[in-house]
Amino acid sequence: MVCGTMEVVVPTARWDSLYDTRPEKVEVAVTCLKNSIIGNLKQKELIIEQGLLARLISLLVDHDVHPRIKTSVVHIISSISKGSDTTRRSLLDSGVVKILLNGLNFSDLKLTEACLQSLVSIFNMKNPPVEVIYSDPIVVSQILSLMPQSTNCGIAACRLLSAGTMSTEQQNILVSGGAPNILCSLLSSPVTEAQLSALHCLAKIVYQNENAAQKYLITSDHGKQLLSLVVQYTRREYIEEIQLESSRILTYMYRSKVLEKEDVVVYRVLPCLVRLCKKEEKVENRIVAAETLAYLIQVNVELQQIAAISNHLIPTVASFLKWAPEPKQRSGGMTKLQLTQLNQKIEEDANNLKNLRKAAFNLFGSLSADDEDIRKRLIDTEPLVDTVVGALQDNDEDWKEVKMAAIRCLHSLSRSVQLLRTTFQVESVLVASSTLCNLLLDFSPSKEKLLDSGAVELLCELTHQQDPSLRLNGVWGLMNLSFNSEQRIKSHIMTTLGTDQVFRLLSDPGIQVVMKTLGLLRNLLSNDKQHIDHISSLYGKQLMHAVVFILESENSPEVKEQALCLLANIADGDTSKKLIVDNEDMLKKLKSYMLHNNTNLQTAAVVCIQNLVWREEDGSCERQAKLKDIGVFNILKQLLATEDTDLFEKVKTALQQASM
Repeated sequence: MVCGTMEVVVPTARWDSLYDTRPEKVEVAVTCLKNSIIGNLKQKELIIEQGLLARLISLLVDHDVHPRIKTSVVHIISSISKGSDTTRRSLLDSGVVKILLNGLNFSDLKLTEACLQSLVSIFNMKNPPVEVIYSDPIVVSQILSLMPQSTNCGIAACRLLSAGTMSTEQQNILVSGGAPNILCSLLSSPVTEAQLSALHCLAKIVYQNENAAQKYLITSDHGKQLLSLVVQYTRREYIEEIQLESSRILTYMYRSKVLEKEDVVVYRVLPCLVRLCKKEEKVENRIVAAETLAYLIQVNVELQQIAAISNHLIPTVASFLKWAPEPKQRSGGMTKLQLTQLNQKIEEDANNLKNLRKAAFNLFGSLSADDEDIRKRLIDTEPLVDTVVGALQDNDEDWKEVKMAAIRCLHSLSRSVQLLRTTFQVESVLVASSTLCNLLLDFSPSKEKLLDSGAVELLCELTHQQDPSLRLNGVWGLMNLSFNSEQRIKSHIMTTLGTDQVFRLLSDPGIQVVMKTLGLLRNLLSNDKQHIDHISSLYGKQLMHAVVFILESENSPEVKEQALCLLANIADGDTSKKLIVDNEDMLKKLKSYMLHNNTNLQTAAVVCIQNLVWREEDGSCERQAKLKDIGVFNILKQLLATEDTDLFEKVKTALQQASM
């Protein structure tokens, strides 16, 4: 109990009656316990510490205990779920979730409603055990069947099914279980909370699921089409949350190519989402509205153009980037509850700050995806560019998703070569791309998400830029990205960059650009023989031309060494060896570099020969015979006289592989 600024803990001896054999004594004790823990974190902790939770659960599963007592017990469990992380974890460890799910079969409606609502409280915790619901079709059917029982059941059941992230499989389970018709019926309820919970659940089910969207499109209840109900809820007469959820549903249906009514999107959904981004709306609503709008217009240039001129959207969303929470202070006389509430508010503000940035970047990225004029407007919008760069430089793991959104935004903005040359500050792009290069190192945990954010496309576009530093960062980032990468990533890089651009980069006046390009090619052709053979089978002819181009150029020995190392990588494949052995001109070049006056070039050439003659590999006898005929082994024997230790070891290893 809370009195003034002091927390009063009720002595645990008071709860001895919980263990009494007389039901009336137990009921009084349960009721007192329920009242004592409301808003009292310490009392919630004591329930766990004193082992009372086990007694409460035993009352819940005892068939002889009156439903009224069980209902109070469920309310206590629900209250505990709102306690500290420790109490919540103890609650989950007790197995109470399955007990509450079994409690959905109780014949007493009040008790059933309490079980549903308690489950909702538990599933609002971080990392809820969602699989417990969806792994059992009987549980899903039971929850769906409870929706029509009462308004409270309908609301709680929708919230419970909406908890956590729904996979496609989970969405399909709900659709096949009859959710479309049940939710359609609930949407007709006059109760606002019922409408809202049904819409939210529906939005979760149809997100990126064409089959689910198609099913809901044709669903009706008592002559009312579900689609018509959803469209109706976009009107201003309904609360903002209902307008928002209905707009989300229509957006997801449209993106699934199920909703073909373009006028609904243009005249109802888009204006509604733009309006809900406004400063006077709740922060949480603004975030969801902006994210939904970004998804709506992402692949449609006409919608991008309409949105860009709608209701001052661009300055409205730019204000997301300037938002700051009101400062909050702790005082010495605060209770533990007040401190907890303050910390929760501070955490909520931090999440809002983070999510506002993310939503703004995603929306600006979608707006500028295809239209040059919109890009120009956005680049001139303060403080977009500086905030994008700042997000990319932030190493806070909690801001990783913001960083991904910043990458997408930068990717869209940088599609315009003209803008990068004129309006867009080169310094900003340079800092952002340098940060991206570091993020794409093999050990970076962000690598996979950066790929999904369009990192390859962005870096390839940077290699086309006039500024040499941008070209360098572009190819440097691709080199980092290709290091120890999967074959699909390597193929994606090569396909996106293109061999013509590779040759342009190899001809670049900047020596570092040439070196990093060769480093990129080496990474694409390394570590795995299957990777080497796959890339070589697609681009072998062009790669050999690239090596010849460098070896015959006026480039420094350091650059030529990289080209020979690239050739050695090609020689390390199984089938790609043939590209070298069948190329008389290349074999002559290898011989000449084995006799070069630069030891590093000699060593690189010998490594290539070593990879060609390796005894255990198929076809080695034929390759060795050809190399012997052209005098390669004689040169190797001459090189045994070298004073360079590294070269000597490489030569010795190559000769040891000789089978003749």
